[in-house]
Amino acid sequence: MRLASLFWFALAAVLVTLFIELALSVLAGETMTFDRNIILALRNPLDLSDPIGPYWLEELMRDITALGGTGVLSFVTLFTVLYLYLQQHRQMAMFVSIVIVTGMLSSSLLKYGFARPRPDLVPHGSYVYTSSFPSGHSMMSALVYLTLALMFANSQIRVSIKILFITSALFLVLLIGLSRIYLGVHWPSDVLAGWSAGGVWALMSYRFARFWQKRGRFLL
Repeated sequence: MRLASLFWFALAAVLVTLFIELALSVLAGETMTFDRNIILALRNPLDLSDPIGPYWLEELMRDITALGGTGVLSFVTLFTVLYLYLQQHRQMAMFVSIVIVTGMLSSSLLKYGFARPRPDLVPHGSYVYTSSFPSGHSMMSALVYLTLALMFANSQIRVSIKILFITSALFLVLLIGLSRIYLGVHWPSDVLAGWSAGGVWALMSYRFARFWQKRGRFLL
């Protein structure tokens, strides 16, 4: 048990360090070459408004990116909280609500604080109206999907089901972040920072829930 706790703590520390390093590098302008090269590599060099790949891929990326949007994540949160409430896990429902709402507020505050402009190298493939760092889609999808995956996986007995929950969430979060870069609405460093911040939030929320579970305050 102590080994497991040490693993979670070490993983969270790595993610926090990654976010800080990215933030400092972005403020110093050190990521621009890296960011520009990746975005341009995903575009037709003869027409920067044209992402590489067939037309259906661009449409697929728009579908995927919507899964990390505020509307979809709000519905996922609402239905999950309602499910927990109807299952008589009212404290857990309140906990999930607080975790996700405070995460959304933190994402907005980080964006406001850094106020990084959106990529201007290529036309945007999706409507945007906030600043760029960190990626809100990447941060909030990591926060919501990983938090819920970890908590529901904890309630399962079979290891294969636990793995399915967590790997599915990780795969979805990865695709959402990549879609933001592909559509030209985020710098790659924005997405990396979003994954880091959302991942830390999910891990800390899960560990906090486990702490209270062991003390009989609520069940996961």
